[in-house]
Amino acid sequence: MIRRTLLPTLTAWLLSLASAFAAGDGGHHALPLDAQQLFGPFTNSTIMVWLAVGLIILFCRAATRKMALVPAGFQNFAEWVVESLYDFLGGLLGEHLVKRVFWFFGSVFFFILVNNYMGLIPFVGTIGWNTVDAHGHHGFTPWLRGGNADINMTAAMSLTFAILWFYWAITESGLKAFLAHIFAPKGSFHGIMLLMMVPIFLFVGVLEVISIAIRPVALTFRLFGNIYGGEQTLEALMNLVPKWLAFLPALPFYFMELLVGFVQALVFTLLCAIFLKLICDHGDEAHH
Repeated sequence: MIRRTLLPTLTAWLLSLASAFAAGDGGHHALPLDAQQLFGPFTNSTIMVWLAVGLIILFCRAATRKMALVPAGFQNFAEWVVESLYDFLGGLLGEHLVKRVFWFFGSVFFFILVNNYMGLIPFVGTIGWNTVDAHGHHGFTPWLRGGNADINMTAAMSLTFAILWFYWAITESGLKAFLAHIFAPKGSFHGIMLLMMVPIFLFVGVLEVISIAIRPVALTFRLFGNIYGGEQTLEALMNLVPKWLAFLPALPFYFMELLVGFVQALVFTLLCAIFLKLICDHGDEAHH
């Protein structure tokens, strides 16, 4: 019973405390659309990304500190997590391809997941300082901002995947097969039928190129929109009631955002895997 009530009670207390000290003046401020500069070239989302990477490194160090042939304790948990993701992606990509690309997909999944959850920590996005620009407009700069609530971060991951997608697709199939997969007629056509189908499939290939170009844009805005929108929703709900009760309307949605954080990490990884599978699918190969 104590374990069941401890987490909701602690979360409610932290949310209430965060709302009481938000923006340093007891008020609520909407999270700005763009990440804000703190010092030099570094933004508040950059700091959160560093913290997330540091947390992942600590996790890996703790899991591999005392390696054993028969895993136990924290090593056993870490291996279960990694193997579960590996088997899930292996069922989609195939045994051959998952061995080659898991380093990227595994890293992206855990990176997004940790960033999503760290963005939900009370005080993140609500604690900062008030600012006044040269025109006398008042603003607010939070000290910390969720890494995936910064469109620059989601765009960087999407563009990185887009570059790797081309590399993996060409090296797996060859440049000729890669272009044929996009533009060449699918099926067996001869004579006049082949002449009729060539321009049709060329047009379909152009549409496919447009679709390929849109994919990183869609990945970018899907992840950013869900995470940024979730954080804005929590902040808006906390602003509906007095600050000492601010945690009440936000608490149910807070736990829903925990689920959303996991789902969005899985969706981003799964979509990337599907895009790669579509271009590298060669039918009934031995390694499939």
